[in-house]
Formats: sequence, C-alpha cells, structure tokens
Amino acid sequence: MNLIESDARYKEVERFVRTSLSGFDGGHDWMHILRVLNTSLYIYEHEEGADLDIVVLGALLHDIDDRKFSDSDPKQKITSLLGILGFDQYHIDSVIDINRNISFSSSDKIIHKSLELMIVQDADRLDAIGAIGIARAFNYGGFKNRKIYDPDYKIAQAGDMEAYRSSASPTINHFYEKLLLLKGLMNTPTARKLAEERHRFMEMYLEQFYREWDIGK
Repeated sequence: MNLIESDARYKEVERFVRTSLSGFDGGHDWMHILRVLNTSLYIYEHEEGADLDIVVLGALLHDIDDRKFSDSDPKQKITSLLGILGFDQYHIDSVIDINRNISFSSSDKIIHKSLELMIVQDADRLDAIGAIGIARAFNYGGFKNRKIYDPDYKIAQAGDMEAYRSSASPTINHFYEKLLLLKGLMNTPTARKLAEERHRFMEMYLEQFYREWDIGK
C-alpha cells in the first residue's frame, strides 16, 4: 500500500488537489504532484530532521492556486482543509509557507527556509529539469501558445525576476531564464547530486536542438 492510501487524511487531500488542478496544463497536473511527492520522500529519506507530515502535505498542496493559473490566495483553502482533517496550526502554517515560497519567482525574496520547504522546493525544481522538465516546458509553451524558438527574441537577463514574471518568450528562452539556473539553486546535498545528470541532459538537448535548427547554414 502506498503512503497516500495508508492515511485517510492524505487521501482526502489527494481528492482536494485533483479537483483543484482540473484547469491546469498537463505539466502541472496530478502526475506532477505525485512526482514531486515521490522525489520529496526520496530527499526526506536522505536528509535528517524533517517532519514527514509537513513534507507530504507540502508536496501535495504546493501548487494550489499557483499564480500562473489563479489570482486567489490559497491560505484560507489550506487552513480550512487541514483544520477539518485535524492538523494543528504549526503544520497548517508550515504547509502554507511551502505553498507561498516554493516558486522560482520567489528566489529573490529573503526568507528563512524550513527544511521541509527546502525539500519540497528541491523536488519541484528537479521536476522542472532533465527529460521531464523539457517535456513540461514545451507542454506549458503549447498551453500558452508560445513559439518554440525565435532567434530574434531577446533572452531575459538571468536572475531578473521582474522580466521572468512578465515574460511571454519562446520556450527555448525559458531554458536560459529558468531551467539552466535551477541546478545552482538546489537547497540540499541530495538534490544537488540528482540535479547534475538532469542539468547535463538539458545542455545536450540544446546542443542537438541548435544543430537541427541551423542545418544547412
């Protein structure tokens, strides 16, 4: 029996999340949540001191009212759900903290990160790179009707969060504006090790992409 099936509270959170993500693209669906959960658990097992409930709930609820899809504040939803399920205020506040501070666009904030936030954030970032990350990037680009690549479209300066937040650039630009930066933003030793292979795969992909794009030139 898997972890969610073993705990009725987790199962109820799963039902809530599946309903909440119904309007999201295929890269931010339940399968994404499940991958982030599984990677979070892997990191949790290799890093000491985290609270398992916070890691699990943080992973499950990290994309509720994602700013790419919603202008709502998820605090009330998460508070109500977890309160009804019997979680105390410390756990509720910790999960809200993960939801609010997990995103790449929060990288310019000066915040104290709990170990649980670091674990779930690393898992979410790992899902944004490598083979799956590439698939998700083009899936989201198609969802937003963005170009695959345009050599005349300027790439935003790396680390410029204002430009990143307002960007509607082609998907290839997204590699330089976000994906290739994530390896250096991992919080835990476990995630940094996992990121190495995925980062190199993206570099190899881009090398092949440009060879194909420039054929005959």
